Amino acid sequence: MKIGVAGKGGVGKTFIAGTLARFFAKDFSVIAIDNDPSMNLIYSLGMDPNLRNKITPISQMTKLIEERTTIQGFGPGIYNANPTVSDIPDKFKIIGPDNLKLLVVGTIETPSSGCFCAPNALVRALLSDLILNRNEVIIIDFEAGLEHLGRGTSKGLDVMLIVTQSYKKSLDLSERILNLCKKMEMKNIFIVGNNLEDENSENVIYNWAKEHYVEVIITIPRDPKIEECEVKSKAPFDYAYNFPAVLKIKELYIKLKEIYVKSIK
Repeated sequence: MKIGVAGKGGVGKTFIAGTLARFFAKDFSVIAIDNDPSMNLIYSLGMDPNLRNKITPISQMTKLIEERTTIQGFGPGIYNANPTVSDIPDKFKIIGPDNLKLLVVGTIETPSSGCFCAPNALVRALLSDLILNRNEVIIIDFEAGLEHLGRGTSKGLDVMLIVTQSYKKSLDLSERILNLCKKMEMKNIFIVGNNLEDENSENVIYNWAKEHYVEVIITIPRDPKIEECEVKSKAPFDYAYNFPAVLKIKELYIKLKEIYVKSIK
């Protein structure tokens, strides 16, 4: 199963992607992909936080990008749009709990100069290969916003989880993500309502989803223990396992596993 986690910045994408990856890793081989420039997925996975400062995202590996995208005999501006990437995950993966693997892809930031076509080509090809050709469970923590959809890096996903809170700016962006996902004819698109204060907030999510013809797969309450994990850079799976928010992610895992089992029958 290939799962994408998208939404506005600050809605809890990384918490959900990382915790979900930990649940899947108990039963499956998992590669968690950090496609967000903040590179915070390592915290939610419960891996050594000191590694974060030692990791160079694939999108910033200048030498690798040049090696894979350069076409001999051609100058700048001409690049290979379909570079070889199948070996990259195994070369640059980091092993975490339960043999879970992390690949920090990063994203393409606005360049100060020069052409960023080659890095884009490598990232796009890598994510496409991970989604279409790997046998593991792939969980991608996408960068905030819409850029990944615009670059077409979400094609082929089995599930897109659109994480939202109940305030208007979050829901507005969720609508734009939802519309793009529908245009790309994704198989399963679900809303995850996160960090919800009360029943009224939950009702806002359900009413919005009904108006937009999309299913709410789970709602997650505001949980002070998760905020404590954020402050201390601790993995919720390890430090808040029996608290409400993590138990809701466990429910989400069970639902997604059921979808996967049905799809292979």
